Amino acid sequence: MKHRCSIQFAGLLLALSFLPATLRASDSAVVQTEFIYDTAPFAQCHASTIVETPSGLVAAWFGGTTEGASDVAIWLSRQIDGHWTAPQPVADGVQPDGSRFPCYNPVLFQPRTGPLMLFYKVGKSPSTWRGLLRTSADAGKTWSDARSLPDGILGPIKDKPVELSDGTILCPSSSEDHGWQIHFERTHDGGRTWDSTPPINDGKAIGAIQPTILFHPGGKLEAIGRTRNNRIFETWSSDAGLTWTPVALTDLPNPNSGIDAVTLKDGRHLLVYNPLENRASRGGRSLLSVAISDDGKIWKAMEVLEDEPGKEFSYPAVIQSADGLVHITYSWRRLRVKHAVIDPSKLSLR
Repeated sequence: MKHRCSIQFAGLLLALSFLPATLRASDSAVVQTEFIYDTAPFAQCHASTIVETPSGLVAAWFGGTTEGASDVAIWLSRQIDGHWTAPQPVADGVQPDGSRFPCYNPVLFQPRTGPLMLFYKVGKSPSTWRGLLRTSADAGKTWSDARSLPDGILGPIKDKPVELSDGTILCPSSSEDHGWQIHFERTHDGGRTWDSTPPINDGKAIGAIQPTILFHPGGKLEAIGRTRNNRIFETWSSDAGLTWTPVALTDLPNPNSGIDAVTLKDGRHLLVYNPLENRASRGGRSLLSVAISDDGKIWKAMEVLEDEPGKEFSYPAVIQSADGLVHITYSWRRLRVKHAVIDPSKLSLR
């Protein structure tokens, strides 16, 4: 009997070793969850983005009848005294002739100097997108007129840009008109002029889009993102994003769904993603998780944000605010935008 109990206890320890660390502990790293809005004048939403400004957090997303419908616009909310303002439209796809195209994938970015930037896309479909930019000098209260980005420049396609030490804004981008291909765009003057790398994959062997950029020691950069190959991709740069290694597949599952990641102040990397393969149409988007890595290659699951079979929780955006907390927004069943706050000090690989 004693021998049998020992075997059972050993089996329990082995099973626990494969659970996320926060499931083994009594205290969760998730310190707050909330919906940014309860009701809105649109039926569906998707592709949220979040940023910290000197005046507080700002979030945006696209909303309308359904993704791809002509009434889909960019909506925005600001957090004031701990509460989110009612969603307000800040960009639409109305054309000079009065016709209207859907908007897609807003990306908010606050440079170290200069106004808040809002990148977004307009077009009948992703293969015909054009990139636009609006700026705000008052943390998102009011916005400039839309400015089209130069031909061939789309801006950050889903995930946030990064600002390099010399002030260059490096935008992770991708296109879908010749297969799924990723490239990187940069501006040295706050969005007035641009240059771009060529596509770094052929879009055939590995179809990849929507990169997110991580920082490593010695100025090395890593980009990871979504693929059609049931795995997250990776590519590396040692020259500030001018050139990149061949795109390769990691061991991380990806159900053809967007991810986002951030390098934390302590040097670790935090990833928010759907850790399943695509078993059916959007079948892998029912589980949304947080993982941590020391080196950007070996990742460990730490928190489960959502887990409900048959429902969709997807397209996360993640930042770390000045107080050290991590803020995540994501599509909750495409009906609302959810905001989660994580204390990364409670996420330990040890």
